[in-house]
Amino acid sequence: MPQRDVSSAPSASPHVATRFFPLSAPLRPYLSTIYLSEVAVADGARVEDHLHPEWANLRFVDGDPPLAAIGGGPAAGTPRFIATGPTSRATYFAAGNMRTWGIGVLPMGWAKFIPLPADELADRLCDGSAHPAFARFAPLGERLRQTSDVDAAAALIDAYFCALLPGAPPDDPAILAAHAALVDDDLSSVAELSAKLGQSERSIERLSHRAFGFSPKLLLRRQRFLRSLARFMLDPSMAWIDTMDHHYYDQAQFTRDFQRFMGMSPRDYAARPKPILGAAALARAAAAGAAVQGLHKPAG
Repeated sequence: MPQRDVSSAPSASPHVATRFFPLSAPLRPYLSTIYLSEVAVADGARVEDHLHPEWANLRFVDGDPPLAAIGGGPAAGTPRFIATGPTSRATYFAAGNMRTWGIGVLPMGWAKFIPLPADELADRLCDGSAHPAFARFAPLGERLRQTSDVDAAAALIDAYFCALLPGAPPDDPAILAAHAALVDDDLSSVAELSAKLGQSERSIERLSHRAFGFSPKLLLRRQRFLRSLARFMLDPSMAWIDTMDHHYYDQAQFTRDFQRFMGMSPRDYAARPKPILGAAALARAAAAGAAVQGLHKPAG
């Protein structure tokens, strides 16, 4: 992972809090969670972390916009409305004093709410207020800034998305079926996925790029990695060999995957502070049943 030219928080510990809010039943096939992350640091300082690969997210930032980079390279300032497609690489970010509302968008939700093939924004983020595919969500940011009560703000997000459902495209049951198969711990190959869904591998390839952002082979590899990473995030005292998913042949294969998805070795990752994602994993597991968004089981 390249070195970043960013000042870290001083010795005084930053205050970091992430809270997850329940979704109403109609939204559960489409969104994973609504969440609020708050960071308070000394003036001019930033706290750094690395976000693992995940499904799409919409984030509305109030305060200091973070610096971010997906998959290495120089970190750049982000917009106040960050629209991020599905990712297969870690996102480095450096956060100052800020409050960020986030909405996790599952593959069914991408197809429902975002008029754009998922692979067009895969491993990318954009200014949601300037991109036509996200224009309908831009007013939500201003309404959130005007709402001081956090429970009311979470309810506002929920109601905003519920109001979009009647005019949204009909569901594609193949997306839900494919997502449910991807989070099955026993699934290990594209051939098995094809048999499970009763579709040709070519059809699954097209569906995968359109709704999930990546090839089915890469998605299966990502899921295997995320299952391993999630175990470590919930219990960092575990040795990596004990967190490894049962589909890994050996530790060398796991290390190659770790380098591919996180841009660093397992040892380097374990040694880095995780001031935001470490606590968030525990809170997310308690609130939503999975430590990372990529392992969220779809409803429907």
